[in-house]
Amino acid sequence: MNRSRTISRGLVAVALLTTAASVPAVADAPDVRDEVPPAPPRSGSPGPVYDRVAHFYGAYIDVANDPGSNAAAAELRRFYLTSDLRSRLLTWERRNDADGILRSQNVPSAWKVTPGDSGMGHTYTTVRLTWESGPGTGGEKTYTYLTVRSDLESRKISDITSKY
Repeated sequence: MNRSRTISRGLVAVALLTTAASVPAVADAPDVRDEVPPAPPRSGSPGPVYDRVAHFYGAYIDVANDPGSNAAAAELRRFYLTSDLRSRLLTWERRNDADGILRSQNVPSAWKVTPGDSGMGHTYTTVRLTWESGPGTGGEKTYTYLTVRSDLESRKISDITSKY
């Protein structure tokens, strides 16, 4: 039994060496791994409530960029938002014909979350949404700012308002 495992491992090693040797080397071919810098590491934690706001906006914007992902957006809303806010957002969205999370009919190209003050059981976060102009406009960027209130006890988002 032990001998057959040794033979099997030996055959695999020979097969790998034979395969590697049969692939022709290209002289002076650049190593693609040298050309593409590695992506910067990402991190997060379930600790601070503003991290949850950042996680929510990151996931929500990803989903909003994917056509036909209404079920995923609804699931994100159920997980991250209070039921009262979900109800108020539906009213706001019907009245404004726009997405209440983004306060827009379009999807931003980037987002940034900055923690704010806390008090009376809530914490406030500023969300900056980056909007890029279309082709022929010089690629100008504009920003909108939202104030996001989260409940410290449930850690859920309980209000979203335009900051300016």
